Amino acid sequence: MSNSYRALTRKYRPQSFEDIVSQEHVSSTLLNAIQQDRLSHAYMFCGPRGVGKTTMARVLARVINEIDDRVDGEALNQTLNIIEIDAASNNKVEDVHHLRESVRIPPQNGRYKIFIVDEVHMLSKAAFNALLKTLEEPPEHAIFIFATTEPHKVLPTILSRVQRFDFKRISVDEIVHRLKKITADESISIDHESLHVIAKRADGALRDALGLLDQAIAFSGDNITYEAVLKALNVVGTDRLFEFMDCVINRDTSAGLHLIQTVLQEGYDIQEFLVGLVEHLRNLYVAKQGDQMILIEASADTKTKYFHAASPLHTTDIMRYLYLVSEQQVKIKELSQPRIAFELLFLKMAHIEPLDGLKKLIEGVKNLPTGLGKVDTSHATKRTEIESTLEPESESEPNVEEELLQEPEAKKEPEPVKKNSAKTKLETPRKKSIHDDLNLGSLSESKTENSPQVFDENHVPEQGKDPIEEQQQTGIQKTTTPLSQEKVNKNSSEEGEQSGDTKPSTYKGDSQKQLSFDTIVAHWPSFLKGLKGRIPKILELQVERVKPMDLIGDQLVLECDNPLSKQMLDQQARELSLLLKENFGVIVRLQIDISTNKATQAKEKNPYEFFKELVQKDPILKDIVDKLGAELEY
Repeated sequence: MSNSYRALTRKYRPQSFEDIVSQEHVSSTLLNAIQQDRLSHAYMFCGPRGVGKTTMARVLARVINEIDDRVDGEALNQTLNIIEIDAASNNKVEDVHHLRESVRIPPQNGRYKIFIVDEVHMLSKAAFNALLKTLEEPPEHAIFIFATTEPHKVLPTILSRVQRFDFKRISVDEIVHRLKKITADESISIDHESLHVIAKRADGALRDALGLLDQAIAFSGDNITYEAVLKALNVVGTDRLFEFMDCVINRDTSAGLHLIQTVLQEGYDIQEFLVGLVEHLRNLYVAKQGDQMILIEASADTKTKYFHAASPLHTTDIMRYLYLVSEQQVKIKELSQPRIAFELLFLKMAHIEPLDGLKKLIEGVKNLPTGLGKVDTSHATKRTEIESTLEPESESEPNVEEELLQEPEAKKEPEPVKKNSAKTKLETPRKKSIHDDLNLGSLSESKTENSPQVFDENHVPEQGKDPIEEQQQTGIQKTTTPLSQEKVNKNSSEEGEQSGDTKPSTYKGDSQKQLSFDTIVAHWPSFLKGLKGRIPKILELQVERVKPMDLIGDQLVLECDNPLSKQMLDQQARELSLLLKENFGVIVRLQIDISTNKATQAKEKNPYEFFKELVQKDPILKDIVDKLGAELEY
């Protein structure tokens, strides 16, 4: 290295207010103060690193004392009228006492004696207090210029005695413009994309950008390429990030894991990759808006790539990806195996269900056909087999009951009923159903004179015999429908009261009239408990949320809180009626209503809330979700 070589940060340090980048609000104020002769006795320059605080102080001192431009900014400290102090190493009370003694000495030449105190927040509290009096009432020839990156550490009593100027970060475009000018002066060949990489890595500090450019020049010489910049600065390129997200969107886990292996072999830090991925997802979200492309700090070609990459994505999916990556970015610092955590993060992102897929899934659940979700138990299977055996497939098939009660020749032209059997109520023959089969046992035990009977139309009872006794002797048993059950029990109860023969009964096997609403409410919890394992889980969850409201005849009114529950319960009403009969002894029809109370009516859940509720209540589903890595927070 030549002895005359100087780093770019020192060689291109600004010498005038016009050379200072992106701090026009400070430079213009100071120029006006100089022109109007309204200089303050103390200034405070605050802002992040590398934005020109110390440079601004030196330029101000140069302009005030009219020092020749041939004197370098670093050589200003060698003059008698400009004193530069590093507060980080001179932070004691004794150092402030020495400063106070220097303030009393007037300038040797020029108008002012200027004291530049860098990193002033490093002074101790005692040193600050020792400086208060001198700072408040300095000599007319003394001007103090303080520079700090942490103004909140400076005592309020000091801040109240100075004029404060806050420096801002330098934008990427301004840094790129400055670097382009410097590389042209240095005869360095570099592409626009590489300048953007250096400017973004500098994080708003022009001094850092010049240092990174110096490093790139040392790595690849006068001809700097994009790949060389990425290797020299160990920066994750946008190409890698686009490739990573392509693997996520296409759910190509094999290519994604191979990409992670390649990234680690190239020496990229996982934490740095996640930082770049967070910014990449943020840029995708901005590009999805379409009209906010100016917020993306990249070249025109890269902005175009972001726009096309964001087109097939949904903003909600981008936010879910962004949440996963930012959360993992915080956790991965404390993990002993960051690579495995990184791979798990990728697998979560790849297997997460997109929003459109979740919407279709929920719509499919809402529109489930009636045939799905039936009771899958041995009892239900047995009942179905019996029903299929007893119920005719069409009206043209012979009726079992008619075959038992009628002779073949009687089917052609039935004879009228004999008048001596007028006391009995004839019942029109009907198709035999599963409900009749289940009630045969209980009905056959009721042997009252007023009970409805079915007789053979061609049979005439013997003289002096009761028709009912003869009917029982011939072995013909009576059957009745659930709808006529109420009338049968009514007649039985009236005759029992007349004869004084009463018989206690429970709610099981009782008639529809004897089954009260209070009985249903009292036994409703046990009914719900008996449903576990006998019906699909999703139907069980819906039944648990309904509430019995009233019993109108043979119709039980249930109240639910949303249209989805009503739709599912209406589809499974027949199965639920059979299960109710097993508990209460009679079949009741179900009427499902939606709650009209706005205070208690549940708000219709979006797909994520609905899915989260299912996961919380179903341990099997929760275990599946945990193993697959699905996220429900969003």
